Amino acid sequence: MACTKETVKSSGLNIWSSGAVDGAVPAVDIIAVQGLGAHPFYTWVKKTATSNGEEAKRFRDTVQFWKASKSQGTKPRSKDKGDGSIECMWPRDLLVPLFPNARIATYSYKSDWRDRDVKTNLRECAEQLLNILFQHRQHANTLVIAIHQQCYNDLGLSVAGIIFLGAPFQGSDAALFGKWLARLAGCDSTLLELLEKDSPTLYGLSRDFWGSYSDRGLVCFYEKRQADYGLLKAQIISPQSASLLGKRMMFLDTDHSGLNKFSGKDDENFALVLPEIQRMVNDGPSIVAGHHRAKDTGAMRHGNIHWMVPRPINELFTGRTDLLLRIRETLCNHTSSADKQRRFVITGLGGQGKSEICLKVASVTREEFWGVFWVDVGKPSTAKSDLIAVAKILGRSVETVSDALQVLANIKQNWLLILDNADDPDFDYQVYLPSGTQGAVIMTSRVSECRRYSPDATEALEGLENGDSQELLLKAAEVPKELWPSHASQAEEVVRLLGSHTLALLQAGAYIAQGHCHLHQYPEVYRRQRQRLLKYKPKQAQSRYCNVYATFEASADVLEQSGSQAAHDALYLLAILSMLSSSVLPFQIFEEAWNSGREVLGTSAEETSDMSAMSRSHVLRLPSFILADSNEWDAYRLVEASSLLVSLSLVARHDLDGSSGLSMHALTHVWAKDRQELAQQGDAWVAAGCVLALSRSNRHMWRTRERRLLPHIQSYLDIEIRRVLTFGTDATIIPILLQCGWALLKMRQDSRLGRVLDDMFVELKKNPEEVSAECLPLYELQARSLFNLGKSKRAVELLKQVVKIEETLAVDHPDRLASQHALARAYKSNGQVKEAVELLEQVVKITEVTLAIDHPDRVASEKTLAYYLQNV
Repeated sequence: MACTKETVKSSGLNIWSSGAVDGAVPAVDIIAVQGLGAHPFYTWVKKTATSNGEEAKRFRDTVQFWKASKSQGTKPRSKDKGDGSIECMWPRDLLVPLFPNARIATYSYKSDWRDRDVKTNLRECAEQLLNILFQHRQHANTLVIAIHQQCYNDLGLSVAGIIFLGAPFQGSDAALFGKWLARLAGCDSTLLELLEKDSPTLYGLSRDFWGSYSDRGLVCFYEKRQADYGLLKAQIISPQSASLLGKRMMFLDTDHSGLNKFSGKDDENFALVLPEIQRMVNDGPSIVAGHHRAKDTGAMRHGNIHWMVPRPINELFTGRTDLLLRIRETLCNHTSSADKQRRFVITGLGGQGKSEICLKVASVTREEFWGVFWVDVGKPSTAKSDLIAVAKILGRSVETVSDALQVLANIKQNWLLILDNADDPDFDYQVYLPSGTQGAVIMTSRVSECRRYSPDATEALEGLENGDSQELLLKAAEVPKELWPSHASQAEEVVRLLGSHTLALLQAGAYIAQGHCHLHQYPEVYRRQRQRLLKYKPKQAQSRYCNVYATFEASADVLEQSGSQAAHDALYLLAILSMLSSSVLPFQIFEEAWNSGREVLGTSAEETSDMSAMSRSHVLRLPSFILADSNEWDAYRLVEASSLLVSLSLVARHDLDGSSGLSMHALTHVWAKDRQELAQQGDAWVAAGCVLALSRSNRHMWRTRERRLLPHIQSYLDIEIRRVLTFGTDATIIPILLQCGWALLKMRQDSRLGRVLDDMFVELKKNPEEVSAECLPLYELQARSLFNLGKSKRAVELLKQVVKIEETLAVDHPDRLASQHALARAYKSNGQVKEAVELLEQVVKITEVTLAIDHPDRVASEKTLAYYLQNV
């Protein structure tokens, strides 16, 4: 007999339509299971107004159905409440008419945490449901709890699909608030504790469920709107928590309480849910038959038999949700092309968490694979040992890698092979890939070229998202969760400082948790003790390389052990880049340095005698991969060196409007500098300076690339002048500093240039107010700097001395004319307009004779003079 509103049970199965005609067995069971603490009837009911008569029309077809039911002895129910509203109990009022051959039921259970007499848990509730279904069907299992009990196996095979309406697979922050309320009311909070975010018990249930039913037709719906509690608005279950990896998910335009309530067949949300129910009902017979056929042939075997994984997941694992979804979709997609092995390749900088992601994937997909095998391919010896161990586990004794792979290739069951640490760019890791199309493979590598093993399923791993980075840091620092909001800005500063590098965040958190400093103090400690912090390693739960610098050094070791010219060039390029900024450096700068070097080599010594001029010695200090003595620009060695660094993820390559550029992660950048001895740093600083200074001959490039080049000049000069003067002779160092100073002048970095010049005068023991002829370029730059800083009077005094000394030059000498032009501008700025005009008139008169009409210097002088004359 069908259930009614008056006879609905608070616990058990409520059948609203048997779907049986003349005692026949229903074609399908549709069972709606309520949420925790829900009402057995009203949880499925939505009330709608009927003032305009339209709502009553919605149920016309349903009324006809109930008239037919009356003839079978079923009492019709009135849905009009008499208060201008209609109740729609959608499993009864919508599903029963739509699926006449289905048994429609709802399942209720006592789980209201507000009831002091209710004491239960999730597994107990699930077991009760299974037993009741068993009694009604005389078959067995539908939920994960029963997969380990033989008497329920047939029921599991009979599940055609499951629809989840806001199920909290990863918990909910709202459960924490509910737990507090329950405790204040003296109620049992066990159920709410299980539903908290990051609950281990809930995670275990979700993992077990996924391992047993990931191949079924699962669809997840989540709420789009926030629940409104007056002063508080919140999304009860987040989209992330309400979703299952690899399964379709859709939103319903409602809050959490409205996910299981529909006003009628025209309800927009019901229109989204109904097609999924119809699909499962229509395809149900063939789906269930397929499950039983698979069982009979032994192909459908749940559970993991072989587990060869080196360590558990780090309990602090955070984020990477989208990536985990992509990997799972790739590895667990049994409908993909049968002529292709399922593979996924993860590349990226050391310490970003490639291996941890594999541990996570292995754990959450464990029950989907008959065997999970982990092989460390970091060294040929360990790879061989691990693969032979795999073959031994599978019952075969082999002595070679190829034989071990053949054993795995012949296994028909579903297996997962993880090839970790494929980090040598000179090694062909194809030799570790099993032949054939069986199984699935994940490979982790610092070598970007390894993506070729799976071009359509690869990820170049970067830092965590900002929110995930902060969460990881705060968890590692053992900051109580309730204090996270008040520490958000401090955490964000540390995250930015460390470039969201996963291992660095873990180390920083461990350092803070050990009491070495507070979170807000970390940035200052980092500036003073960078190497100490980045070499710090926690005593427990260490990574493979223990600390950030060690994981980077592993890549450098690969290059050093190679011994090739390309590897040597790559290490030198790395050292040069460490003297500049970590931001994108245009590749073009190396070619322009070579072009200028060729011009310098063709210049006589007499013509390069002034203090700021770049000389032959500077050209010879250019990095060897530039081939300064070559007659033609050849980028081969530079490209090879940079490609090696890119392949190891030590640098990243960028496309700059048809040309290339290189950048580095902030931590890789500081490591590349710190790993060098003092003498090596000096050599790299000079080489980098020669590249910068010589490339300045191409004014167009420096003007158009100013935004990109500025950080490199600033970073390059972020060093004490006293120290750089020890890197070589004054004849080598001073021209580099002056050329960089002129670059700062052009870029209007006035304060920064002022500090550099002040330090130079101190270290060179020169009076900044009295010009000396041998240091004329230094004083000329100082005068221009003073002018830009608004110190016009001092600029005038210096430029007058410079112009006086340059009277020994020809009247049309470019340096003399440039100094006179600068003095005229200083005069004008100092209020000496008459002197400015007179001096400019002399300059213009000379340039009219010596320079072309469109020469930039002539045009500039004429325009300036015209402007001054208008303002006399």
